Amino acid sequence: MSVPPIVEFHEVTKRFGDGPLVLDRLSLAAQPGDFLAVIGPSGCGKSTLLRLIAGLSPVTAGRLTVDDLTPADAAAELAFVFQEPTLLPWLTVAENVELAQKLRGTPAAARAATRQGALDLVRLADRGGAYPRQLSGGQKMRVSLARALSLSPKILLLDEPFGALDEMTREHLNEELLAIREQKAWTAFFVTHSVSEAVFLSNRILVMSANPGRIHTEIRVDLPYPRTNDTRLSRAYHDLVAAGSRLLRSVEEISPVASRA
Repeated sequence: MSVPPIVEFHEVTKRFGDGPLVLDRLSLAAQPGDFLAVIGPSGCGKSTLLRLIAGLSPVTAGRLTVDDLTPADAAAELAFVFQEPTLLPWLTVAENVELAQKLRGTPAAARAATRQGALDLVRLADRGGAYPRQLSGGQKMRVSLARALSLSPKILLLDEPFGALDEMTREHLNEELLAIREQKAWTAFFVTHSVSEAVFLSNRILVMSANPGRIHTEIRVDLPYPRTNDTRLSRAYHDLVAAGSRLLRSVEEISPVASRA
């Protein structure tokens, strides 16, 4: 028997107020355990796609289901990691990790146990008493990831979480993210501007065009998991990065100029 999609868009359209279409007749299905990377020119609606899944913005037309529920009803099954760590500077690392659970009304004892497990996963078990100002950029993103993982999500939404980091830190965090996924097996949607990052992480890459945002092409990434630095040295990886880069360049050339603002 086929497994039903965990996230399904059917002819989804999105516009804000009376403005132009942001997304136009988007249809896609994500299976449990998929790691979908989303790339495309600026303004093509990548972040909007994540916000629709999270129920942070309603669809204008069409149908979107998350684990066979509306996004609003499925909110407890999702966690979001944003471009910036969004840590509260007056809270410790441990308190920042617990915050999402606290807002959901999770009892203190359960919060503490889950917090420690999440910090263990991101290798910050010894930094629970530190404050954000005492952390590096990569460590702050680990805290943000731990906060999301503390919610035990079925679906993890990541909006360019490593975009501001140096290349070496970014590559290490990519590897750690996949190592965590091996243990937790959530479904991921990962927005990035980096083709190499998309190839390394995902089993499917959605290439979007802009104004309005549409899925132009899907690239299947058949590289085996687990992926390591040796993956980046393989011919298959380099061929996929090259093909993805050519495709993204062609999409940017056909997208209206306004999308590049």
